[in-house]
Amino acid sequence: MTDARAAVAGAVAAERLRIVAALIRVTGDFDLAEDCLQDAVERALERWPLDGVPDNPSAWLTTTARRRAVDVLRRRQTERAKLREAQALAELARDLTGDEPGPYGDDRLKLLFTCCHPALPMAGRVALTLKSVAGLSTRQIARAFLVSEATMGQRLLRAKNKIEHAGIGFRVPESHRLAARTDAVLAVVYLIFTEGYAALDDDLAAEAVQLSGLVARLLPEDDEVLGLHALLLLQHARRAARTDAAGELVTLEEQDRGRWDHDRVEAGRTALAAARGTGHPPGYYRLQAEIAALHTSAARAGDTDWVRIVAAYDALLTLRSSPVIALNRAVAVGFRDGPEAGLTAVGAVAAELAEYPLLPAVRADLLRRAGRRREAAAAYRDAVAAARTEPERRLLERRLRELTT
Repeated sequence: MTDARAAVAGAVAAERLRIVAALIRVTGDFDLAEDCLQDAVERALERWPLDGVPDNPSAWLTTTARRRAVDVLRRRQTERAKLREAQALAELARDLTGDEPGPYGDDRLKLLFTCCHPALPMAGRVALTLKSVAGLSTRQIARAFLVSEATMGQRLLRAKNKIEHAGIGFRVPESHRLAARTDAVLAVVYLIFTEGYAALDDDLAAEAVQLSGLVARLLPEDDEVLGLHALLLLQHARRAARTDAAGELVTLEEQDRGRWDHDRVEAGRTALAAARGTGHPPGYYRLQAEIAALHTSAARAGDTDWVRIVAAYDALLTLRSSPVIALNRAVAVGFRDGPEAGLTAVGAVAAELAEYPLLPAVRADLLRRAGRRREAAAAYRDAVAAARTEPERRLLERRLRELTT
């Protein structure tokens, strides 16, 4: 039973997006696609413990989900004939993987661009992509947007209805229309990655890396596309070192850099070199990739080139004035000029970030490094209360215990 459940979970983690995207392509129905995959998963949990795990679990799920979609559409066709559903039936009868070659034929890419159609409001694009592409629950997305689950459910429903009623096609747009959606696509892919990265969800983060690679194949001359791909590769390369043997979080400063994925680091540097080679001035994602590359270039934390990192943050703030970017810069200033200088920089943006959950953690770390133990302990207590995830909370509690014992 345990092996069967693990096999189901592994197949869903590896192939969920591909299966759902293919079903949406041929049925045009987001909810039907999700429901059919869920039915296939439930069927697998019933049959695999009895029949054994199939040789190709992903293919089994794909076939079962497809058959379930055929059954549902046939019943609908009996109730009310729809041309689109009849066409979907004909297409479902053929192999779902028979797409055109190259990035334009990838269903994941088509789904991503469909969700990011300019006819949808930006909030709807992001929410629908997080739901359909990343597989986040409505509750998770609502938490990210700081709205109720019911409100987010209505937002998702409106986005799906807009796609259906406006006749938005399931396809990558023509080359002359790509620019209208590229910014939204990059923002959504970045959000998917950061959600996975913060939650230590390697599968979700890896899916975002793959999606950024697909977009880079589609737009190989776009420096921001290449910059985002480089950034995600370089960040994801550190995944194995972000936790210790007990599964506890390890800060970047304390990570064993020998555990970083150096092949992925090289791939990130190659993508970054390609972005530089376009000759365009660095943009938002490329500057962040430059910062990530500077971290991976240091053999030890003490070798980090904080002067260049602060300069990169200065350039980022010129492009996009953001208190969160300013807070990250303050951390870098704390390493370049000392923790007291970092605290001064944090104080300059603290009022704008009063509700930001990472602010007390940044203050606490700088106060600890400055030797201001009593103030640091108070800040760590605030940080524990504001922690977004359980691993983050445990890390902050360890720091607090170190100060108070």
